[in-house]
Formats: sequence, C-alpha cells, structure tokens
Amino acid sequence: MDFDLSWVLLGLPLAFVLGWLASRFDLRQLRLENRQAPKAYFRGLNFLLNEQQDQAIDAFIEAVQNDPDTQELHFALGNLFRRRGEYQRAVRVHEHLLSRGDLSRADRDRAQHALAQDFLRAGLLDRAEAALQKLEGTRYENEARLSLLAIYERSREWAQAEGVARKLDESDQASYGTRRAHYLAEQAAELAMRGDVDGALPLLQQAAQVAPAAPRPAIDMATLELRQGNPAQAFATLVALADTAPLALPLYASLMQQAAAASQHSGEALALLQRRYAASPSIDVLDAIVALGGTTQLDDENQAAPACPRDSYIAHLQHQPSLIAASRWLAGERFEREALHPPVQRAVDQAVRPLMRYRCAACGFEAHQYFWHCPGCQAWDSYPPRRVEEL
Repeated sequence: MDFDLSWVLLGLPLAFVLGWLASRFDLRQLRLENRQAPKAYFRGLNFLLNEQQDQAIDAFIEAVQNDPDTQELHFALGNLFRRRGEYQRAVRVHEHLLSRGDLSRADRDRAQHALAQDFLRAGLLDRAEAALQKLEGTRYENEARLSLLAIYERSREWAQAEGVARKLDESDQASYGTRRAHYLAEQAAELAMRGDVDGALPLLQQAAQVAPAAPRPAIDMATLELRQGNPAQAFATLVALADTAPLALPLYASLMQQAAAASQHSGEALALLQRRYAASPSIDVLDAIVALGGTTQLDDENQAAPACPRDSYIAHLQHQPSLIAASRWLAGERFEREALHPPVQRAVDQAVRPLMRYRCAACGFEAHQYFWHCPGCQAWDSYPPRRVEEL
C-alpha cells in the first residue's frame, strides 16, 4: 500500500496552529493568575499599612487561594490572625504549612516556631511546650528555651526550669548562674515545707556553688540550719555571706542576731554589724544591733555615742530622718501622760507600715515581704534589700 505524503503535508500546519493556540491559552492563563496574585498581595499590604487588619486578612486569603504554594503569604496570614487574637485560625495556617511535604527545612523550622507562638499567645502552655521542644537544634533554639523558661516559671516547675537554664548557661550567650541558683532554692523551699530538710540542704549547697555571690542560697541554708538546732553553723554561714554579699546584710541581719544569740557569738556578731552599720546605715541592721544590746557610732565627730541601745535610734534620726526609727524609740519610752501613749503609738505605727515595705525596682510592686521573684512583673532580684523609706 502506497503512503500518501499529502496527508502529512496537510497535518503539519494544523498541528502547528493547534500547538500555538494551546501555548497562547496557557500563557494568557498564567499571566492572569500572576496579575491576580500580586494585586491581592499588594492590596493586603496596603490595608496592613493603613491598620485595616480585617481587609488585609481578606486580601491575603484571596492571594493564598490564587497561589496556594506561596509560603510567605501563609506566614503573613498566620501572623495577622495571631495579632488579632484569632489563634485557632493562626494554628490552622501554620499546621497546614507543616503538613506540606515540599516545605524546606528553614521554612519548616519557621512554621514550627510560629505555631509555638500561637499556642503561647492562646495560653495553651502544654501544647506550646511540646511545640517549643521540637525547635531544639534549630536557629530558634535559644528563643525557644527562653519561652520554655517562662512556661516553667509560670507553672512553678523548677526542676525543668533549672535544666533549661543550664542549657542556656552552657550556650555562652548569657550567664544564668543566679537564675539557676533561684530554681534550686525554690526546689529546696518546697522540700523544706514538706519537712524534708535533709533533701533541701544539698540543693542549697549546689545553688551556692552555681552562684557563689548570690545571697539567697546562704540565707535559706542558715534558716534551715537554725531550724535544725545548729545555730553555730548558721552563724558561720552568715558570717561568710557578709564577705561575699555585704549589700544584702539588711535581709539577714535579724537572722544573724538570732543565730549569734543562740550560739554564744553575740560579741562577734555585734562587732560585725556595728562595722557594717557605720559604713552603710540601715534600720534592719540597727534593729539587730539593739536586739544584741549594742549601740551604734557613725563616723561623725560631733555626734555623741548613745548611752544605751535604744538611744541608737535617736542617733540614727540625727543622721537621717526616719519615721521607722522614731516609732522604734517611741515604743519603749515612758511619758508623764502615759495614757496618751498607746493611741499615739498606734497612729505612728499605722503611718510607718507603708514605709516598711519593699518596692520592686522594675515595676514598683510593693510588699511587706521581701520577694526574690516579683509577683507583679515576674522579674528576679528586682527588689533592693532596703525598705521603701530608705530608698
């Protein structure tokens, strides 16, 4: 059978025309899609700059529908949902990103970090913890550890917090020794409350090794030693602390006075307290001196030495006005019209009470109790060791 070449000659132009029409259709469709996606994207960006978040979200959703493979649009949309407090929608966006098999390692880590932020902002701490732990070994590692640290502090999981702080300490980006000492001291405090003093002391010893200059481990250790009936060891612990943390003396002056009185070291304690008071007067140190039966003498040639311990409050008043010192002195005095003394004393004590507080230097939160961890702003070591009146 002979092959007719005329059909080939007729088919080639037809195939060419059909191919040309198909390519034109594909190019036109591609151009149309590319025009629609940038338009929606830039429209969303314009809404975002004008702080019209609702319209921006609608525009970005349209852009994502036109180009579902664009990761940046997904990240922008998820961040917008989170900023508006629509955490469930933000979670869905970032979980959709993580479910994609074609996502690069860098974008996968970024999506995992964004998902953890969604859970944190939503207050889902258990899910946030699990998401943050998956960021170990990524470029978000240290940021994730800091977030984990905040979670463990909030939930008072001190052992886990100490483990994370140790990793941060080993990363050499910042020193977390003092923070680790606090976490160990918190664990020791919980054990001591349950009566396990023998388990608490090793934790405090470890805390003292981690942060030798931190006053809290030694103060807590001396408190436990005094409770165990070992005042001599408690006094020795506080004497050593006076050399490493002299500025914190007002916090443990009363404890030192109790340990010294119980261990027959009153003279040694009195000499130490008097030296430190002369260098830096403090009402708490003064109270401890008076309780030990001593007097104070500041470096002032024109000021006479107090005749008795309670007169040290008058000497303190001559150095600096103090309603607390005046109240202390007034409480032990006797007057001709003694019947008027109690109401006057109550009025002065009422006025003194706010001045006896401690104030956080970070947020201004005031409390009668000294806090290592501020209840207001959650900052550590933000309370000066002096009363409000002395600041």
